[in-house]
Amino acid sequence: MDTPPLAPSPPLQASHLASAVLTRPALRTVAEFLKPITWFPPMWAFACGVVASGQALSAHWGLLLLGLVLTGPLVCASSQAVNDWFDRHVDAINEPNRPIPSGRMPGRWGLGIAIAWTALSLIWATLMGPWGFAACALAIALSWAYSAPPVRLKNNGWWGNAACALSYEGLAWLTGTAVMLGGAWPGPHSVALALLYSVGAHGIMTLNDFKAIEGDRRMGVASLPVQLGAHGAARMACVFMLVPQVVVSALLLSWQLPWHAAAVLVLAVLQGPLMAKFLRQPVERALHVSAFGVPLFVSGMMVSAWGLRQLNQLQHTVGAL
Repeated sequence: MDTPPLAPSPPLQASHLASAVLTRPALRTVAEFLKPITWFPPMWAFACGVVASGQALSAHWGLLLLGLVLTGPLVCASSQAVNDWFDRHVDAINEPNRPIPSGRMPGRWGLGIAIAWTALSLIWATLMGPWGFAACALAIALSWAYSAPPVRLKNNGWWGNAACALSYEGLAWLTGTAVMLGGAWPGPHSVALALLYSVGAHGIMTLNDFKAIEGDRRMGVASLPVQLGAHGAARMACVFMLVPQVVVSALLLSWQLPWHAAAVLVLAVLQGPLMAKFLRQPVERALHVSAFGVPLFVSGMMVSAWGLRQLNQLQHTVGAL
């Protein structure tokens, strides 16, 4: 499906006249375009994978830094650039002050930056070994499939959110574990937690869709709030976020990690009051859950990672006896 043309723009204000004649974006506009505020989730997930590996952090600090740069400022930033370029027609309606629809990112600079950052990410990933490169390549492929026609997974909230969640959480977590293990398979415990938190991240991605319901509906983007209505999507987001956390807690308990299991469960319960208000006023409260509920969710990720670290170290000690 071809990308629809930009929505008609209102007459230029006096403050926008300068941007109308721009031939290249300012550096601060490029920085805004790459959205540093979005880099945290994959960097955090990578750090969780590193912790869960059970390996000595002091002996692998170089890999840790390489991975954090790869997952945040490179892969995540490139995915944001790709999304903003192919979403420029929707942003002209929902968020006209973004770099492209506002005119501060002129011509095809947005596409050029997206391609350049993608290439830089792949080059950087060669420093992370075969597993790191493969995970980076898959994340990059998913980011382009999410935004770009003809695939444009974003046009369906189920598939689009799944692609983002897997890239931001699951792949980043497993990459962190695998590179710390020298490219070895992360193991079933780490895979289970990474996939469960990817499912939870599907709900988090839905939270981001409530601010763009009108524009998505007009441009044919079938986000979950468009498909299910605001209240239906809110219920689904809560289910996707809460159920995996309960399952993680149960797994930790079955792995003889009762304190970690209890901590994850408490963090999940603390999200309950926020979600109750969100279910009553989904559009108005989506940002509130993102700001205060998601930090509790990701805290549970790190708690479970430390639990798995303890388990892996214990198994290694027993195996050495």
